[in-house]
Amino acid sequence: MGRMTETVKVLLIINVIFFIGSQLIGDAAYEYFALWFVKNPNFQVWQIITHMFMHGGFMHILFNMYALWAFGSPIEQMLGQKKFLFFYFSAGIGAALLHTLVNFYAYQKGFNGLLELGWTPPEIMNFIQEAYASNRFRIPEGMNEGTLRSMLQAFSNPAVGASGAIYGILVAFGMMFPNVQLFLLFVPVPIKAKYFIPGLIALDLFSGFTGYSIFGGSIAHFAHVGGALFGFLMMYYWKKNQFNDNRWY
Repeated sequence: MGRMTETVKVLLIINVIFFIGSQLIGDAAYEYFALWFVKNPNFQVWQIITHMFMHGGFMHILFNMYALWAFGSPIEQMLGQKKFLFFYFSAGIGAALLHTLVNFYAYQKGFNGLLELGWTPPEIMNFIQEAYASNRFRIPEGMNEGTLRSMLQAFSNPAVGASGAIYGILVAFGMMFPNVQLFLLFVPVPIKAKYFIPGLIALDLFSGFTGYSIFGGSIAHFAHVGGALFGFLMMYYWKKNQFNDNRWY
């Protein structure tokens, strides 16, 4: 967790460039590069990659880039540049896939709920589009408010950030250096990586299922879990094969 490796440095620079550019351009940058729901008119295929370089604010990019330097550099030293890049983007794409699947479930549940009330698909789409455009909507009689809000949030809220890839890196670090002591700003005692990282993922699972987050709202918790899951699967395979299998890149 000392010297910054070359690939990590390049990723960090690209993230900073995207962040500065998005602050200068404004909403148009997020409409084009953030990851939107597949049925939202803003969705584009390249967003599966570009959303990893977009961030919602200074603290968001600060924490992600700190984690990229601190945990990514030792992982790159172990994996090498090619495997590290494959790992980083695979974890980020895995995060996007799980996030999208969870959003699709929330969207479809609300859509089906309105169908059961006798609404037609065109009426539902008009309702969604109007709510998205005005950020205002009424709760139809007989419709569960939480289900409706989840559907509209899935449609309207884009995902940004390198957090999914970072969670993959955190899992890899925990698997390779399980007994390293980590010091956290909000916990005044050292915690071993093998306890801290699973605990962090458990918090995301709790927040994802309950909607309650100690770190605030607008966090794609299942994207974090997706990045962690894909990171675990890749590192498990590589550890099992002693990093000698070149079919992964």
